[in-house]
Amino acid sequence: MIIQLEPNISPDQLAHVKEKLAEIKYKTTEVQTQYGRYLIGVGKNGFDIRAIGTLPGIRDIHRVSDAYKLVSKKWKVNDTVIDLGDGIKIGTGHFAIMAGPCSIEGEEQIRKTIEHLRANEVRIMRGGVYKPRSSPYSFRGIGLEGLRLWHELAREAGIKIITEVMMVEQIEPMYPYVDIFQVGARNAQNFNLLDALGQVDKPVLLKRGMSGTIEELLQSAEYIFSNGNERILLCERGIRTYESAYRNCFDINAVAILKEKSHLPVIADPSHGIGVRRFVEKIALAGVMAGADGVIVEVHETP
Repeated sequence: MIIQLEPNISPDQLAHVKEKLAEIKYKTTEVQTQYGRYLIGVGKNGFDIRAIGTLPGIRDIHRVSDAYKLVSKKWKVNDTVIDLGDGIKIGTGHFAIMAGPCSIEGEEQIRKTIEHLRANEVRIMRGGVYKPRSSPYSFRGIGLEGLRLWHELAREAGIKIITEVMMVEQIEPMYPYVDIFQVGARNAQNFNLLDALGQVDKPVLLKRGMSGTIEELLQSAEYIFSNGNERILLCERGIRTYESAYRNCFDINAVAILKEKSHLPVIADPSHGIGVRRFVEKIALAGVMAGADGVIVEVHETP
């Protein structure tokens, strides 16, 4: 169950609620986010929802049978919409395009990309300054100094930034320069990183793991929410299969199912999803038709 607590609930009232839940053998976890205060109850015994819901200090109570509670759609009337400021929103009714290079390479590339995005009315730029690579000998990004330069140029143009964070230690120095933190597929179950991102008040785009299930993606999102951050975007970026004709298998089903299971915005990543340039546009459109709230795509002057 999810219990929405009144902001001004007293310590005695909270203790009484926990006592009543203990009587029915429910384990409780208290969650404080930037938007609300919750008590998560986990147990198997039946109970009278009215007897709990009418206790002093409770705003509302919801039965949620899913293992993931707070990211489930079963308790929220309206879908979550992420507000980035300056009129930029992501979520149901607010479609967003995020575009940019795989890696940020330097000032000239940043300027040309921003010019291209503005000409096409795209207001969110993606790019990596810290890159996880399969080979340790590949280019792994230009780091924090590159992010500072990117931030300066993007701010001048009114462009928001989404970029990947790989370690807990990177969050604090990156924070002033990032509008959306991205968690890549390789870190989809890096629970220390997810815990830490739950303690910051900036949106987090969480990519599905390379071999991750939908349930695992939602449970990873629950780590972020339960640590205090409700501003989460779910990203379908393709999963690994035995097929070798393309890079990954973009799971169209996942987009529709995630929209049904969760109130969080769902983003499609067709660039990684198929990995074959001539098909990216078609796969992006397929993701949109499946219900995606936005797309994140790679663009480069000389791809």
